[in-house]
Amino acid sequence: MKNDRFGIRWGLAGGTTLASIDEARDAARFAEEMGADSFWISHAAAIDSIVALACIGRDFPGICEVGTSVVPLYGRHPVGLAQLARTTQNAVGGRFTLGVGTASKRHVEEALGLSWDKPFSYTREFIEALEPLLAGQQADTSGEQISAHAKLAIDAEPTPILLAALGPRMLKFAGSRLAGTTLGQCGPRTISSYILPYLQAGAEQADRDDKIRVMALVRICVTDDYAGAKALAREISAQYQANPSYANATKHEGLDDPSDLHLIGSWQQVLDGLAEYAEAGATDLRIQVATHDEASRQKTCQALTDYLS
Repeated sequence: MKNDRFGIRWGLAGGTTLASIDEARDAARFAEEMGADSFWISHAAAIDSIVALACIGRDFPGICEVGTSVVPLYGRHPVGLAQLARTTQNAVGGRFTLGVGTASKRHVEEALGLSWDKPFSYTREFIEALEPLLAGQQADTSGEQISAHAKLAIDAEPTPILLAALGPRMLKFAGSRLAGTTLGQCGPRTISSYILPYLQAGAEQADRDDKIRVMALVRICVTDDYAGAKALAREISAQYQANPSYANATKHEGLDDPSDLHLIGSWQQVLDGLAEYAEAGATDLRIQVATHDEASRQKTCQALTDYLS
């Protein structure tokens, strides 16, 4: 199996929401001791992922990259988000990557009370304003929904952006100008037959020849209790399937049960499943240990540690 990066993800689903900076520090320590290349915190109704990484990033120099997966754009403004990101980039010594996404219609309308109007245009305008700010440059954009005329005085390296993209326009946009895409519940068939072609189409239109990152999220569980692990997998999968964008993307995988994307069983079975992602074109594996009991968690963590060491 060959991937450019092997990372650990700590996020909302699977009982891993982070309620404190101490919990974030413990999770990062887990990733560093395991030998992971990167460490990612997802957005949830808990501690802010960007602030958390700014607080703990310097404590773990063995991790090559820290990032978010992902920060929702609705409810924020490019200037404020760029200020947070560049401050974090300064704090962690240039190792921060900003993963962003539009969020979902339900979250935007019900939780935030905002209008879900033209989400693709909103995302494009937001990033057009965000990109120069993250590079330490002047932003001068006037859009229908987002405008920004500012420059930040923060000493930091430029911050790359990974976009959570599932629709054709979003994928082409990511391929045309961003570092790549960060994926949620998308399997290897979906990556090879759906994600990559649209990313590549966007790159060709923009005449790009640099490598575009495709970061896959893969949940794993090394266990003898398949039924218990499968029950948790179905619970997590149901959260994704409630989002129409994920439900549509999952169709490309050809699975009767979307929870089959969880890799459950022996370490060799898990490893064979991870290899399929590499063969499909994923450049990064963002691993989440999703276990239903402590014994399975210990087995999974030990297997990962042994493999990465």
